[in-house]
Amino acid sequence: MQKCPAIVNIVNFIRAVEPRVSMDLYEPVREQLALLEKYGLRGTFLLQYDALLDETYAGMLRGTPHEIGVWLEIMEPLVKDCGLAWRGRFPWDWHSHVGFSVGYTPEERERLIDRLMEQFRAVFGVYPKSAGSWMIDAHSLAYLADTYHISASANCKEQWGTDGYTIWGGYYNQAYYPSRTNALAPGGSAETQIPLPVFRMLGSDPVLQYDYGLSTDTGAAAVQGVITLEPVYTGSAGGGGVPAWVDWFFDEVMTGCCLSFNYAQAGQENSFGWPAMKNGLIYQIEELSALSKAGKIRIETLAESGDWFRSKYPLTPNSATTALSDWKNEGKRSVWFCSRKYRVNFYSEGGTFWLRDLMMFDDTYAERYLRDTCTNENMTYDNLPVIDGNRWSGRGKRAGWYFRRGGEVLAVKDCVVEDAGGGELRLLLRTDDGRITITCRTDSLEIRADAGFDFHLEMVWGASAEMDGAGIGERELKLRHEGFAYEVRLSSGFFRNRTVVPEGGRCCLSFSPSCPSW
Repeated sequence: MQKCPAIVNIVNFIRAVEPRVSMDLYEPVREQLALLEKYGLRGTFLLQYDALLDETYAGMLRGTPHEIGVWLEIMEPLVKDCGLAWRGRFPWDWHSHVGFSVGYTPEERERLIDRLMEQFRAVFGVYPKSAGSWMIDAHSLAYLADTYHISASANCKEQWGTDGYTIWGGYYNQAYYPSRTNALAPGGSAETQIPLPVFRMLGSDPVLQYDYGLSTDTGAAAVQGVITLEPVYTGSAGGGGVPAWVDWFFDEVMTGCCLSFNYAQAGQENSFGWPAMKNGLIYQIEELSALSKAGKIRIETLAESGDWFRSKYPLTPNSATTALSDWKNEGKRSVWFCSRKYRVNFYSEGGTFWLRDLMMFDDTYAERYLRDTCTNENMTYDNLPVIDGNRWSGRGKRAGWYFRRGGEVLAVKDCVVEDAGGGELRLLLRTDDGRITITCRTDSLEIRADAGFDFHLEMVWGASAEMDGAGIGERELKLRHEGFAYEVRLSSGFFRNRTVVPEGGRCCLSFSPSCPSW
């Protein structure tokens, strides 16, 4: 695969209150600034509204070379300054229906954003160029882009139920132009996208995070744990506070194979406290500095990355995140491909290779909060599942589409990943008896075997309302999710019960009316 840029944003965001535990919230910011200065690196600091009201934070940041933007969570002083009633338990409350834009009407969201932006301008003299949050709804993103012309936004990684936030089935990494109807889906066209690149935060482990907490017998965890670049995570599963995991992430994921560009966000919010983040963050900044000096990565501010993205890509580009090893060397591999039409994950473990995840993106599948408000502490963002290896596992089965030959699971000896040009990703699978070539394009996914090499795909699931109620025709798989009907079609090959049967050694999933044939 040809070389492509590896971009890192060092993003630290700042809250002025932490109701759960008493701590020094100024210390992390002072230490982060000193650490970046020591290595001559520029970062991005995103301030919550309450931090903008505290001159101590502004005094620390004025005159530094760093980008200063806003962190769009909602708290008591912002709500009251807009003449609204505060419904939270504390001055800052992380529950979705009070602490995030989704808990407010579209008109209220605009008022809250206007007040936040004016306060930022009063403190720093200009409007910010970046706005981040664990999740910002599509209406608010469009308002930020259309009214304030910000350069970039950022949202949380893929997760199920973590801190009460389910963000599941989106563009897995890198950046995308969100749909005007669904903040977690890339817009399908220039007319339906918001012209504001959204970067996925936290540096998620592309091998282990997806299934973290999964039990084949009991199914998916109700709340996922975290394996990310965040330096406060130091457990045996890995994370940003584990030097061996960090080394693997930077070497295998960040400077390994990719498609358009590779991306990770480093840094930590101040409300974890300096003692918890200190060792991991110091180690990461040292490593990032060395990689930057060696020309292996680009360290940019969030706004700089947004401006670069918009200058290079008029539409969301196809992307790939590739890890052909896991950090514990247990023989696990994971390749993510994302386009404006779908995302897919290819996964290998113990010699078995399968499609672990496949989600479709559709502008007509609107997010829950486009016009309505979130009414409870747990917000949910999702897209349209065709394969969900996490949520559909259980009853002794690990969900996915498995390669089989005859009655046996196909043993894959080797996997090579290539940039096929034109935004296409190619995987070459080698077995004892032949080779299978997988080609991922913007609107199709083709699987082709060498001449005379027979295979089929077995669709496996343990628990899934979508698949249990699926309509399986000869050429189409009809599904329904949250009342929304959709389908994936085969332009080559056939569906037969729970299998995908190639036609002339080839099957092609189509996510638009046509699929290349040759």
